[in-house]
Amino acid sequence: MDPLGAPSQFVDIDSLPGWADAYEAKQLDSHQNPTEKAPVDVRSPFPYRKDINAKIILWKGDVALLNCTAIVNTSNESLTDKNPVSESISMHAGPDLKDELQKLKGCRTGEAKLTKGFNLAARFIIHTVGPKYKSRYRTAAESSLYSCYRNVLQLAKEQAMCSVGFCVINSLKRCYPLEDATHIALRTVRRFLEIHGETLEKVVFAVSELEEATYQKLLPLYFPRSLEEELQSLPYLPADIGNAEGEPVVPERQIRITEKPGVPDDASDEEGLEADLAFIGSHAFARMEGDVDKQRRLILQGQLSEAALQKQHQRNYNRWLCQARAEDLSDIASLKALYQTGVDNCGRTVMVVVGRNIPVTLIDMEKALLYFIHVMDHIAVKEYVLVYFHTLTNDYNQLDSNFLKKLCDVVDAKYKRNLKALYFVHPTFRSKVSAWFFTTFTVSGLKDKIHYVESLQQLFTAIPPEQIDLPPFVLEYDARENGPYYSSYPPSPDL
Repeated sequence: MDPLGAPSQFVDIDSLPGWADAYEAKQLDSHQNPTEKAPVDVRSPFPYRKDINAKIILWKGDVALLNCTAIVNTSNESLTDKNPVSESISMHAGPDLKDELQKLKGCRTGEAKLTKGFNLAARFIIHTVGPKYKSRYRTAAESSLYSCYRNVLQLAKEQAMCSVGFCVINSLKRCYPLEDATHIALRTVRRFLEIHGETLEKVVFAVSELEEATYQKLLPLYFPRSLEEELQSLPYLPADIGNAEGEPVVPERQIRITEKPGVPDDASDEEGLEADLAFIGSHAFARMEGDVDKQRRLILQGQLSEAALQKQHQRNYNRWLCQARAEDLSDIASLKALYQTGVDNCGRTVMVVVGRNIPVTLIDMEKALLYFIHVMDHIAVKEYVLVYFHTLTNDYNQLDSNFLKKLCDVVDAKYKRNLKALYFVHPTFRSKVSAWFFTTFTVSGLKDKIHYVESLQQLFTAIPPEQIDLPPFVLEYDARENGPYYSSYPPSPDL
């Protein structure tokens, strides 16, 4: 903490000049006409957008000193890397960060994981792992680096963050060419702001002196500050500008899938199923899948092997996961009905479900299922526990058995295998009966994992109170029913 009266070392991002500010000042100083003129038929794939430019800040300085909602830390898979960025963040955040990182149990390349900011001005730290670059595996490195930036932004969106301070994720130790990496960083942020711009107010690129020149050179390509700058930058854009979300595109891996693969567009629908199957059977992609109808028939007859069943289920889950990653689920995320908190007494990740925050009759339940898969996919790879708050739910919040059965049928086997406990907090008699029927006759293997919890004091014997963020209404209800005892642990202000 700064001595009383001493200036803070932290930098408020609102005091930093925006990306467009210096350009506009230059225009005024040179007495140029601020009205941009450019041929309307020549436009960049990254057109001039004043609203997006207003969100961008390029700042030469230490990302650890930024006063924003979250800053980004680049590290290795064990989150113990000693590079200038991570060491500065660790020093300013204090010793509590190291303990928190150990609880995360690592981070895979391309993933993003969240911790508190502790002694930083930033409230959160988003940790990610950039790829090691080798020219022979360039495509994989590009995809992984894109995933770093995209997952950081997605996490910021899900947590309703206002501002994010990016370091340069591709650290020198990982040998990624700076200019190539900067293209990926800038276009990913640009595409995200185009699609989800309302979720973020500021994005800061914190760079070193060595990195600043590259960012100054490439920023106009993706964030042109006038129609004139857009036109001037157009010839310098690389051939590969990614897809609609900025993700690298590999042409040889693209597969065109039509309604009837291999069938000419003018083929008559009256030719029948046999003609369709004849075309499909000669199609390379269809041969890879095998005869799907035959597989389904064998499944119904109980003749398909266990391995084939698992393979079929995994394909189905992967389709759901791909859709979940592509869908805009911000409306479901804003409900704060599912979120990750701390760890239990055994060090297992704790996920919270708030029943009262699920307006079943008002939302698209298929999107709710997609959001569950999107959030839980990386959680379920290791042991975890669920805490379901049934507190003050009513008929409008009740998840019916059909939805729960579909969820159990869709999710990967790891969800059930790694779920070690489900704490059912403040159950009613009716909910206990429903849960008993569901776990007895609909889904096997779940009954022994359910623990009915009548009070928070009982829950705290398994999960320390400082490791779980509780909605205020849950605290108030429990205090009324069981007496106050939680005064030393205030509820999270976000909930």
